[in-house]
Amino acid sequence: MGDYSKALEFYEKAHKILEKAPPPNHPDLAISYNNIGNLYNNMGDYSKALEFYEKSHKIYEIALPPNHPHLATSYNNIGLVYNNMGDYSKALEFYENSHKIRETALPPNHPSLATSYNNIGNVYNNMGNYSKALEFYEKAHKIKEIALPANHPDLATSYNNIGLVYNNMGNYSKALEFYEKDLEITKIALPPNHPDSATSYNNIGGVYNDMGDYSKALEFYEKSHQIYENALPPNHPSLATSYDNIGQAYKAMGDYSKALQLYEKSHKIKEIALPPNHPDLAASYNNIGSVYNTMGDYSKALEFYEKSHKICEIALSPNHPDLATSYNNIGQVYKNMGDYSKALEFYENSRKIRETALPANHPDLATLYNNIGLMYDNMGDYSKALEFYEKSLKIKEIALPPNHPHLATSHLSFAVCYERMGDYTAALKALQSAFKIQQKTFEEGNADFGFTYSWYGRVYR
Repeated sequence: MGDYSKALEFYEKAHKILEKAPPPNHPDLAISYNNIGNLYNNMGDYSKALEFYEKSHKIYEIALPPNHPHLATSYNNIGLVYNNMGDYSKALEFYENSHKIRETALPPNHPSLATSYNNIGNVYNNMGNYSKALEFYEKAHKIKEIALPANHPDLATSYNNIGLVYNNMGNYSKALEFYEKDLEITKIALPPNHPDSATSYNNIGGVYNDMGDYSKALEFYEKSHQIYENALPPNHPSLATSYDNIGQAYKAMGDYSKALQLYEKSHKIKEIALPPNHPDLAASYNNIGSVYNTMGDYSKALEFYEKSHKICEIALSPNHPDLATSYNNIGQVYKNMGDYSKALEFYENSRKIRETALPANHPDLATLYNNIGLMYDNMGDYSKALEFYEKSLKIKEIALPPNHPHLATSHLSFAVCYERMGDYTAALKALQSAFKIQQKTFEEGNADFGFTYSWYGRVYR
């Protein structure tokens, strides 16, 4: 039901009884610590979640043999928290400890081994290593195909995860193929108003949104939302996420008042359902800030981005990637206000975190280098701009497939810079590279073509 404070109240009552009844290292006490840890993880209080998971883990290490499946679950839960905290190397360490036990203790096609591969795939996906993520998701999928009936919901989840990686890689047709397989199973296996069906519709909507087909995205987002409204209590966090997604589509369509209305509905639910420093509340302030930024109301945008940033500073570790995103967003507002030195300051703060927290070829680093390049471009330091644009492009060429839209963005950045330098031949070449990618990725009429055509006009004039 998403009522975490109520759940915590009852878990703590149960825990007080267990503390008195069994011996101090009884497995039931470990389960109790684990349940409380799960709750804190859902509430976004990751340090508290870690505290309880580690208490649970210490008991299991004493009470159970070294290859017991409960120990594997314990390692897995600690890995999950580190993943949520953005400490991906630590998450991998614990997920791999879990996986080693499961490989020893379980038969080769046990569903828990598939879960293990899936979790490792999640970390690689978060790290931007999409080929590695795909490798582990496919290992998980092979086990599920053998171990489970053809319409089992866990198979649907597996198709969903593979679709997610293809979406991140910019291979939207492949993403849709896997998301639709997920939806087919979900429709057969679950009742029509099950929240998992809503998730399936939502994911398909997300692909159409990324493709720039916003009316199609809205169609699927609204199907998802109807299910959530029927299946969930009115203040459930998943309903808030649904409002966010519909708001995102309206924002992309340029209907900012509608987007703002939906983001504010989402925010009201989160204020009721979540503790005051939950990361999802920071995301909510961020979304509202992004609309004001797009509307050109920069003081209002800064107000909301700074509210988001304060929560991130409290809730997240100092090198969490989401904190870097927060610095980046504030930098964007200063850029739009024409305060390039201030924007650069925030982009550099973001850069320090991302270079520490992320692998060297993560796509988010490429986006950041492009933003820094843009600042130098606007400040008239074209050689410095080109240096950062080239750093960005090199990462994208390694991390992304050849027709990913973000590669087109890189080429457009080069085109703008070369045009300002008066090197029209180089600008034209960069524009042609961007246009070729857009033609393969987007349908004619997509808004991204407008920017490209506009710069063609400036170069030829």
